Amino acid sequence: MSYRIMIVEDDINIAELLGSHIFKYGYTPYVAKNFDDILSEFNELEPHLVLLDINLPKFDGYYWCRKIRQVSNCPIVFISARSGEIEQIMGIESGGDDYITKPFYYDVVVAKIKSQLRRTYGSYATNSSERIVELEGVSLYPERPEIGYKDKNILLTKKEAVLAEILMRNYPKTVSRQLLLEKLWDDESFVEENTLNVNVARLRKRFEELGIDNAIETIRGVGYKIVVTWRN
Repeated sequence: MSYRIMIVEDDINIAELLGSHIFKYGYTPYVAKNFDDILSEFNELEPHLVLLDINLPKFDGYYWCRKIRQVSNCPIVFISARSGEIEQIMGIESGGDDYITKPFYYDVVVAKIKSQLRRTYGSYATNSSERIVELEGVSLYPERPEIGYKDKNILLTKKEAVLAEILMRNYPKTVSRQLLLEKLWDDESFVEENTLNVNVARLRKRFEELGIDNAIETIRGVGYKIVVTWRN
């Protein structure tokens, strides 16, 4: 598969050079355009990794990193001209996984990308005690994280996998919004109300990619539950 790499860099020359170099290595680059709402572009693209500058036109990279962390655990690598120790600490504390200072060698960036993708999705991903959650022919592999049905498998984000596991293990019961918020985020008091809705919508889309429609039902005022619409 071709991993999607989102490049959040307002210097168009750097962004395009990064994109063309990444493309040579078989990745699919996407250069962000709407710096007023990076999160919406992120949710639409659903990238496997983000290259994120700090000095951006409206909100800085730290802000957008925290926003992305509310909906995804995908790797985030900061790329910035800020080389000070405090800036790098702030990047990691905001939720970043790595930090590259400008000017940089493009091959170093690619090496960092490869490392993060291996750690998150590939051969370095934790799989020593792999669990499988099965429900009527749908198999969830939380440690990969991946979900499969029949002869098709789809990669999930970590939060999508956690959400899927909770709903599948509690089938056919409804799971409350409060419980989902507690399980998906350590401190749900800082999570925006719409954040859970976004994650549920993304998981529904994953089921649709497997050929399964209407797999998650919203129980108004309570929460969500799995509906086995794919049973033969």
